[in-house]
Amino acid sequence: MPKTATKPGRARSRKKSTDAGIQEVPIRVNVNGKAYAVSVEPRLLLVELLREHLDLTGTHVGCDTTYCGACTVLMNGKTVKSCTLFAVQADGAEIMTVEGLARDGELHSIQKAFGDCHGLQCGYCTPGLMMSTYQLLLSNPQPNESEIRKAIAGNTCRCTGYQNIFKAIRVAAEKAKGAQHGDQVFR
Repeated sequence: MPKTATKPGRARSRKKSTDAGIQEVPIRVNVNGKAYAVSVEPRLLLVELLREHLDLTGTHVGCDTTYCGACTVLMNGKTVKSCTLFAVQADGAEIMTVEGLARDGELHSIQKAFGDCHGLQCGYCTPGLMMSTYQLLLSNPQPNESEIRKAIAGNTCRCTGYQNIFKAIRVAAEKAKGAQHGDQVFR
């Protein structure tokens, strides 16, 4: 599929569907602080909107059944599995993807912790784990081991054995000590 140039805040156009009976629906979403207005087929998944229309490919598609959690993003501050939500369900929502963690070219402390603690191997599950960690530390900057395990229970990693992931989350939590809730959390 050929890519077309986009203007800031505009989604890339996709080839129109050949299904004559499907009418596109206009939606507005705010993704990583940037507003988008786009028309989508009602059957388009949120993960497809992010990856194929907005070129935000950090959100991965793993299982399409909500099992693996590679597609985890935040929608209105809560983790969701974007492979089982329709894009139209996100109309008017604030979405944050793994690309939204870094600011001004600087990695977020969660991203740094995952790298420093070797909390990834192949990296396929890592974006979803990072987003689950972000949501956990927003609501609970000092989680205990049980709370960490519960927070990432919806994310499957087939490579690491989880020990370094737990370590990375604990290191990121240490950086969150005394931080304020909201956008300035543990930068």
